Amino acid sequence: MSAFHEEKVLSVHHWTDRLFTFTTTRDPALRFSNGHFTMIGLKVNNKPLLRAYSIVSPNYEEHLEFLSIKVEEGPLTSKLQHIQVGDTIIVGRKPTGTLLIDYTLPAKRLYLFGTGTGLAPFMSIIRDPDTYEKFEQVILVHGVRQVDELAYHDLVTDHLPKHEILGEMIAKQLLYYPTVTRGEFRNQGRITDLIESNKLTDDLGLPPLNVEEDRVMLCGSPGLLVDLKHILEKRGFKEGNTSTPGDFVVERAFVGQ
Repeated sequence: MSAFHEEKVLSVHHWTDRLFTFTTTRDPALRFSNGHFTMIGLKVNNKPLLRAYSIVSPNYEEHLEFLSIKVEEGPLTSKLQHIQVGDTIIVGRKPTGTLLIDYTLPAKRLYLFGTGTGLAPFMSIIRDPDTYEKFEQVILVHGVRQVDELAYHDLVTDHLPKHEILGEMIAKQLLYYPTVTRGEFRNQGRITDLIESNKLTDDLGLPPLNVEEDRVMLCGSPGLLVDLKHILEKRGFKEGNTSTPGDFVVERAFVGQ
């Protein structure tokens, strides 16, 4: 049996000249947990060219959704950014990853810290009813350079609170904090600075990030992950993994080009 499914592209949406989203069909045999990533790609010279991508869509949807950067010289994204409806995408059969709520210890709040396309796994986690069963509050923090890179902003703020099944939980329990580092916006600054200064939690009306009440998931650029891990460990947080739950978990399968 092949390690991959071939799926058809159902839709493509370009957020900016550097960022796009696309959906594909989903093989009924594909199983994953919200927060997982899988290998996806294209056939180039009859060989699969693959990179790790977190799955944006929750595991109960019939389609798959992915969020991608565009890199003109990138081996994969230079080609992937030109896909159109009806094209074929290769999707790995074995999703995996560490950003699962099962890998975090029980607590009051769950913080989801993502930069750029690091938002992707959290879009499935905030649409998982189990997330709201386990945590009283869920705080989604998305850091980008410019306002137009805040993918899914309107979905989170306008549509999810009205979701026919999850809307009530989301409206009561989800807090969304988008922030930019360039340009004017209601929230500005790097996630690390916002945590260290307690501005993030002050703005949200929450106590400073603490290991007694909070759990954290991290996904973003390698430099950011190192900095955030250091901040958390200084505050007494211990990292979890697929075998031992912890106070925070990190996805290190950084999406390549």
